[in-house]
Amino acid sequence: MGKVVVFTNVTLDGVMQAPARPDEDRRGGFEHGGWAAPYAAMQSREALASLPPIGGLLLGRRTYEDFYAVWPQRKDDPLSARLDNMQKYVASTTLSEPLPWINSTLLKGDAAQTVAGLKAQQEGDLMVLGSGQLIQSLMQHHLIDLYVLLIHPLVLGSGHRLFGDSGVSATLHLIDAKATPNGVVVATYQPA
Repeated sequence: MGKVVVFTNVTLDGVMQAPARPDEDRRGGFEHGGWAAPYAAMQSREALASLPPIGGLLLGRRTYEDFYAVWPQRKDDPLSARLDNMQKYVASTTLSEPLPWINSTLLKGDAAQTVAGLKAQQEGDLMVLGSGQLIQSLMQHHLIDLYVLLIHPLVLGSGHRLFGDSGVSATLHLIDAKATPNGVVVATYQPA
């Protein structure tokens, strides 16, 4: 049985919106896009050492479409080939098959139920990148086994937050913490 692992960038005030690029996600008039890029924390030795072996990606529609618009075009980046070859499971009520990115599967039906079934069948772990709405849904159904949070030394004051006002609560147990040379704390939590 695989685990569901959330691996995401957040600010000290919990913002996870548009970490990579200025134009990534301007919903709600968000003006701080690209805030995580100068830190390159996801590629850091500390972050990568905190990850279990990954058997596939679990993505929401918005993150899937954003990744598809960027990564297949970066043929000179070794991560591009890894993402192309990795199995991608997409939770969406608006997309339809066939999905355009190779090795992509649209999850049918209720996302939480489908992920629970997928998790039981998986040998490797499923990594959730971005996908804030999907994370909220998985939290409601207690389907997240591990949170690897890359906590950046920034307070943005606005933007979509990882733990927003959805009414979902969780008690987490810190199992590991490391700092990157530029001040990002890689904190690994398990639900208590």
